[in-house]
Amino acid sequence: MVITVGTENTAEMLITNLIKLEHDAIAADERVIDKLDDADFKAKVTAFKADHDQHIGELKSIASNMNVDMPEGGDLKKMLTTGKIELANLAGDSAVLKAMKTNEDDTVQAYQQARENGVGDGQWNAFFEKALEDEKRHRAWFESAAQR
Repeated sequence: MVITVGTENTAEMLITNLIKLEHDAIAADERVIDKLDDADFKAKVTAFKADHDQHIGELKSIASNMNVDMPEGGDLKKMLTTGKIELANLAGDSAVLKAMKTNEDDTVQAYQQARENGVGDGQWNAFFEKALEDEKRHRAWFESAAQR
């Protein structure tokens, strides 16, 4: 899927859309935790959810400093991210993990684009870089775990 989060032309929209993306990621994580049978997989996804919670905390701090209204949930993408999980659940844990890998592809792309965007004048680059590394780690794990 083509993702435009991270390409916004204002800092306010960039932060707002990243918050929505993180809310969508958390919703997908929660759905996956509920659907997985393997306890080790559940524990790993729970740890990834904690990363997303941390990202939201940082993004909300940035939004607060900018006096930007903070979204309290995701957007229509939530239906896509969680819908993939529901469909994949019919085929078991491996399919669920593959579906989550595609969701992580989107978050990796969003943070790559945010890092390169420049509307924040580089003030958020350290956060974007950390979030990007977290998302790459999540994606690599989902890809590897889906092949087990």
